[in-house]
Amino acid sequence: MNALSPTPSRERPSSETVEAVIRELTAQFGNRVVTSQAVREQHASTLTWVANQPPDAVVYALSTEDVQAVVRVCAAHKMPVVAFGTGTSLEGHVNAPYGGISIDMNGMNKVLAVHAEDLDCVVQPGVTRKAVNEHLRDQGLFFPIDPGADASLGGMAATRASGTNAVRYGTMKDNVLSLTAVMPNGDIVRTSPRARKTSAGYDLTRLMVGSEGTFGIITELTLKLAGIPEAISAGVCPFPSIKAACDAVIVTIQSGLPVARIELLDEVQVAACNAYSKLTLPETPLLLVEFHGTDASVREQAERFGEIAAEFGGGPYEWATKAEERTRLWQARHDVYWAAVGMRPGAKVIATDVCVPISRLAECVDETKRDILECGITAPIAGHVGDGNFHTAPLVMMDDPDEIARVSGFIERLVARAVAMEGTCTGEHGIGQKKMHFMELEHGPEALNLMRVLKRAIDPDNIMNPGKVVAV
Repeated sequence: MNALSPTPSRERPSSETVEAVIRELTAQFGNRVVTSQAVREQHASTLTWVANQPPDAVVYALSTEDVQAVVRVCAAHKMPVVAFGTGTSLEGHVNAPYGGISIDMNGMNKVLAVHAEDLDCVVQPGVTRKAVNEHLRDQGLFFPIDPGADASLGGMAATRASGTNAVRYGTMKDNVLSLTAVMPNGDIVRTSPRARKTSAGYDLTRLMVGSEGTFGIITELTLKLAGIPEAISAGVCPFPSIKAACDAVIVTIQSGLPVARIELLDEVQVAACNAYSKLTLPETPLLLVEFHGTDASVREQAERFGEIAAEFGGGPYEWATKAEERTRLWQARHDVYWAAVGMRPGAKVIATDVCVPISRLAECVDETKRDILECGITAPIAGHVGDGNFHTAPLVMMDDPDEIARVSGFIERLVARAVAMEGTCTGEHGIGQKKMHFMELEHGPEALNLMRVLKRAIDPDNIMNPGKVVAV
């Protein structure tokens, strides 16, 4: 299957239906309904090589009741509905291949409650991770999931995001205690109480987290929080090869060293980061490592990691505790996408990820590196390697069919390699449109059919973000 083309799963509504829906929505929302071409294109995919497929209109929601009203109108006309956060997804999640209404959630950006004594907070879906942490800082708390982009919390839950802190704090599925969602028929459902655990009924929270807007639209989240560590130490450690760096990661994790972040950059990505972020990192494969704890414990952990690195020819491990130094280092890591953009002007960056069991990490990354060299493409590697998740970002000239074919083949082999190692086609980007054709390879026909059964049962008219995750 061509990676550039989504899988059909329904027909577009007629022009008469579109006009009727827009009239009804305009009567309720006035100038919060926008139909201009520029705005509609902004609410479709812009960070992937799937063609931009805009909705028929955008509605700016301010409350759960607004979302409910939009969904009820769309349900009555069997009109597709796509939720939109900050638009940072990388797999075509926010495209509208069958038209429909995009609900922009950015106006729903409030922190509704903070229960410091329970280490949780309640937020609207449009609030971003940086905004929520700014709100929490004075209470000595933070929300640890950090995918790099300043994504919306609703979008992060919908795609089951993770990021640099996942090796210690888990992913969104581990940090969403409960949520409220508007379902395809317009019902408002709360999935769970605020208690830290429950064994009452089906786990609707986990069902919705990672469903990519195909079951319903998240309008409120209860999030697990953590205390801001007393001390944080971050540092850089170069290695003679990418395999040596990955082997050091494996031993670090297997030895039980409590790293908070352990990130891999290959020499291509390091060079790009140096140029973009004005750094002077050694242009070899390297690990960025961070420890959380007390002054004594982070020093001990850093020293132990330095010893492990030295066993694989790595080092010196240079670490610092000053906040501004750490911030500059991690900002450079978060900017790897934009650093890659600058490597080859005019090229499209096709960011993709896989995840494998930690014991297979070195093998998988090493084989991927060889594959990149053999097929003659430019594709820097970076990864949250503490949990076996790594990313590569091929740069493609979209007017070069041969290069598109080589990159498409590379991505197919990358996924096949990860799945063969009992891994997954995506550790955190999600499926969206781009990776739908890998679902059967990873899950098998029986599990994929069960997913279709769930989709049909919850969304029988296939109005919720159709053309994503599974074709029905």
